[in-house]
Amino acid sequence: MKKQIIYAITALLVVTVVSAATPDKDAIQAKEKAAWQAFKDKKGDEFKKLLDKDLRCVYAEGMQNLQNQLDDMQKWDMKSFTFSDFDSFSDEPDVIVTTYKVAIEGTHDGKDASGTYNCGSVWKKEKGAWLAIFHASSKAETPATPAASP
Repeated sequence: MKKQIIYAITALLVVTVVSAATPDKDAIQAKEKAAWQAFKDKKGDEFKKLLDKDLRCVYAEGMQNLQNQLDDMQKWDMKSFTFSDFDSFSDEPDVIVTTYKVAIEGTHDGKDASGTYNCGSVWKKEKGAWLAIFHASSKAETPATPAASP
């Protein structure tokens, strides 16, 4: 019986330590928003502080790395962005995955890019800091309305 109690307490401590190491939903959402804000404000140095040097991104237009993101930042004139449906999960103490929608008002390379985008990111804890290592987004499409029957 004594052994079972020790095992139960040990398991509880491990779960507590692991959950304490992983940021809560609000904390990781704040990181996502900070990255978006730095991008919107064209603050490359602030943006880079939140991203791993080996960042990879996937968009409808193609794949990008950190330098591509920094170059692309200059082509955006983002007026505003708003998050919704934010969710996150982790089954590892040093990795967290987020999914959310972001409504953007702005232009990219002079063309209207406003709309709602489905997004996802992967964050990894490195040397005590949470850094984005992967991001993907695609513009949400409006479902087609069925044609009226004759």
